[in-house]
Amino acid sequence: MHNRARRPFSAAGDAPLAVTWLGHATALIELGGTRVLTDPILRNRVGPLRRIGAAPNRVLLDDIDAVVVSHLHADHADPASLRMIGAARVLAPRGSRRWLAKRGVAHVEELAVGEQTKLDGAKLRATMASHDARRWPLGPAAPPIGFVVEASQSRQSCYFAGDTALYPGMAELAGRIDLALLPVWGWGRDVGPGHLDPVTAARAARLIAPPVVVPIHWGTLAPAWRLGRMEDASVPARRFAELVGLEAPEVDARVLAPGQRTELAPRPPATVEPA
Repeated sequence: MHNRARRPFSAAGDAPLAVTWLGHATALIELGGTRVLTDPILRNRVGPLRRIGAAPNRVLLDDIDAVVVSHLHADHADPASLRMIGAARVLAPRGSRRWLAKRGVAHVEELAVGEQTKLDGAKLRATMASHDARRWPLGPAAPPIGFVVEASQSRQSCYFAGDTALYPGMAELAGRIDLALLPVWGWGRDVGPGHLDPVTAARAARLIAPPVVVPIHWGTLAPAWRLGRMEDASVPARRFAELVGLEAPEVDARVLAPGQRTELAPRPPATVEPA
């Protein structure tokens, strides 16, 4: 990986918050001059799941400052994908470092709910996630988390939910999030416990009330056997957007295709009333 030239801090603070969805729960968050990659799944196959969406553009993986791993499930924590990224910091749930290190993933830092760390131009805080902690029934376990990334200068913030069910504490994020990345489905014909579907994800959008929400965790991975697949993998995202329009019309639901980027303009500077 080459080292990109950093912009001056003031220019980085003026840059828009941008998100590029790369498929499933993998997204590139850019804010405050910092590039954060979420739950990278970069291969065309993970266990019994195959990629049915477009493969990520590898150019986007250059100069990643930090990688976040929300939990140890195979469709979120893929050691082979993590090893592709290079020397970026890997921020993962407490209790996951040893398992990742044994599989060749270096630079792992653990976070528990409420803990935070500083990045170059931003800070990152771990949030609660209501989801199964085990990778397999008898496999390693680490409590799942979500993440809020906030630019140090512009104060813009992005919430990445990871995998989670709806929980009342989501309302505590209201007024603090500019863009939310919310999972709206899974990889089969239905979703099990610990997941959001279009209905509950729309309720989450209403609770958090960000200006912009982007649905993730849909339409990218599917079982190798066709009987386990949805006929139209885009239905969950489209249904989510419709429900957000009804339940939280002040929230702009932006449905992205894999590889598509969206931006949110910087907040206007605060005005000071003359004395």
